[in-house]
Amino acid sequence: MAKVKAGNIKKGMYILHNGKPHAVTWTHFGSMGRGSAFMRTKLRDLKSGSTIDYTFKSHDIAEELDIESKELQFLYLAGDEVVLMDNRSYEQISVPVAMFDGKELFLVPEMKVYVQIFEDKPIGVSLPPKVTMTVEKAEEAVAGDRQTAGKKAVTMETGLIVQAPLFVKTGDKLIVDVDSGEYISRKN
Repeated sequence: MAKVKAGNIKKGMYILHNGKPHAVTWTHFGSMGRGSAFMRTKLRDLKSGSTIDYTFKSHDIAEELDIESKELQFLYLAGDEVVLMDNRSYEQISVPVAMFDGKELFLVPEMKVYVQIFEDKPIGVSLPPKVTMTVEKAEEAVAGDRQTAGKKAVTMETGLIVQAPLFVKTGDKLIVDVDSGEYISRKN
């Protein structure tokens, strides 16, 4: 574990705070006139999931955790767990669905997912920013319907509902933004 000055703490880091591993989800560096500088942070406890606000003085020292990030391939959903496979060793790892924060509907077969591991346990999951999915169900567009501003709801292969343009049909492949869940473009 490396030591890091509080002024150098960044969003996305993993630190040890009060003897527990935390993920840094937000930071703001500030100073008040003649006083010493400070770093305001939001820390998410990796074991309980609770979030706390904590202000470090700029001369405080925190311990940065050694987190391993593994690229795994999505295999299938099994109840309240997602089963992933390491392509190098063919080892299968189960990750709780709750760790995906509602983004499990973006998982498509053979998708690459990054899992952060601390002390041989998964503590975080990162999905790619965009995913290509197939439209499973798309209603026919109604001519002259401008109440929905040229968009209609389409159901993707995983059950995800996306607002897409009127020209989208069943069987089309769409690129969807994972963070917002919005339609980006149609894939040829």
